[in-house]
Amino acid sequence: MDRKKLVLLVGALIVAIGTALVARSMFAGAAAPQAEAAAVEAQGPKVLVAQRALPVGTIITADAIGYQLWPEELVQDAYFLDGEADVSQLIGTVVRYPVTAGEPVTQGSLVKPGDRGFLAAALTPGMRAITVPVDAKSGVAGFVFPGDRVDMVLTQAVNGNEGQSLKASETILRNLRVLATDQTTTQNTVDGKTQVRAFRTVTLEVTPTIAEKVAVAQTLGTLSLALRPLADSQGELEKAIASGDLVIPDGTSPEEEERLLREVAGRPDDGKSTYVTGGDVSRFQRSSMPPQGAPRNAAAPTNTGGSEAAAPVRTGPTVIVTRGKNAQAVPVGRTGGIAASVAEGTGRAAQTVPSALSTLR
Repeated sequence: MDRKKLVLLVGALIVAIGTALVARSMFAGAAAPQAEAAAVEAQGPKVLVAQRALPVGTIITADAIGYQLWPEELVQDAYFLDGEADVSQLIGTVVRYPVTAGEPVTQGSLVKPGDRGFLAAALTPGMRAITVPVDAKSGVAGFVFPGDRVDMVLTQAVNGNEGQSLKASETILRNLRVLATDQTTTQNTVDGKTQVRAFRTVTLEVTPTIAEKVAVAQTLGTLSLALRPLADSQGELEKAIASGDLVIPDGTSPEEEERLLREVAGRPDDGKSTYVTGGDVSRFQRSSMPPQGAPRNAAAPTNTGGSEAAAPVRTGPTVIVTRGKNAQAVPVGRTGGIAASVAEGTGRAAQTVPSALSTLR
């Protein structure tokens, strides 16, 4: 290799090394501001934000909220800050105003049990709250807590003829969500154990139509609650999917699909009523309604107990006997009665009546 080529090769190598050093310094200078900005951002406060969309009426759970770094100049007084707020105290609260995913949760957007408007916020849109009286026997001995689901059973005695009645009990409503017991919307826990207590009223979440049915059912007989297991809600959901009542469109997001499933699983049911009569329980009770319109003995005495007397039963044709302006219907079969009436009205002898009766017959 001659000397000229060697000089050119060395010069090209020097230029390449210099270019690499300049490019490295340029990239290092551009990355420095980013690192500095990241360091500044890491020093900001942590604000409580929604991990997913929280519509009105959502009950806050541990996975629904979490802390996230937030620019200090954008922090508001209504935000929950890490180190100042206790997240465990927010579990079980209800969303009063809708919160989008990633948006800070404000103190005014949540309502706690016992606060004004908590029950209205806890209601599912389109639903109503109705209260029914219960006791230890009809309220599952106090083992019903807010958030549980129950069936409603109506027990009544249907009156029939001659003082007879049919005792019957029927399940009129299913899958009702318990909102409160008495004036309490939470369950008391002491040392990790749930306290069972007696209560006099239970507030349930129902549709407007079911609210009307419950109001009528309270006047018909006695209402009892039957506690439902959690597995039954999953079974009702599977039935709704199999029957086609629940159709999830293609392209539905997982969040929307979960919302649809929760809506169907929590839907009250006022159909498919079942019943049990006294005859199904004891052989000494009637299993069907007493016969309606059963014939009565015409000679039976009228009611002497002070109640309304039953109308007499006609057993044959009658003759209208007129005395001046007064008219009286006399049964034909009562010979003595018609004879006396005819004799009194016409002045004829009673012995002429049998021939008249033979003519009428």
